[in-house]
Amino acid sequence: MLGKFVLLVFAYCLGSIPWGLCIAKKACHIDPREAGSRSIGATNISRLCGFPYGVATLLCDIFKGTIPVFLAIQLDPDPLFVSMVAFLAVLGHVFSCFLRFRGGKAVATTIGVMLPLAFMPLLGSAVLCLLLIAISGFVSVGSLTLVSSLPLFLLFSGANDWVPLSLLLAVLVFWRHRENIARLHAGTEKSWLKHRADQQS
Repeated sequence: MLGKFVLLVFAYCLGSIPWGLCIAKKACHIDPREAGSRSIGATNISRLCGFPYGVATLLCDIFKGTIPVFLAIQLDPDPLFVSMVAFLAVLGHVFSCFLRFRGGKAVATTIGVMLPLAFMPLLGSAVLCLLLIAISGFVSVGSLTLVSSLPLFLLFSGANDWVPLSLLLAVLVFWRHRENIARLHAGTEKSWLKHRADQQS
């Protein structure tokens, strides 16, 4: 029991590490909470500091979800326990204890926690995500598509144990994207394609 409790705490604390903030401050001396979309996520870091730094942020945010879930599977593969570890890692990213319980939008860490649990369903959702980003130009549309489709891919693949977790994560991601959803509805959401075109011109 002590080992499980320690891992739950570890998952939250690791999830709380604000890699986007650390990378932006170190790489380009910018506080991403005060620039761009004011998010510490990979998309804003990429806009502010450049694509390589956005990728670095994305990978760090993914692996801080993957590591505790991998450890949980080794300690006790019970789906309820593993799901609790996974959810706490994502919750740490959203409500970071290092940022006065503020944080990112949960997408990258959601990908991270699902990687060791359901790779193929996650891959299907990720392909849809990238397709929608390419078509629409909006990262937020792709992100919402990923978490919306993931429970369906899990069901179709027979990975039913992780459907409740995926639904909880989808609710969390939609809640964190409520401002993006409002901007999409108003037609004021920033397009990734337009940003790339502006950089190249």
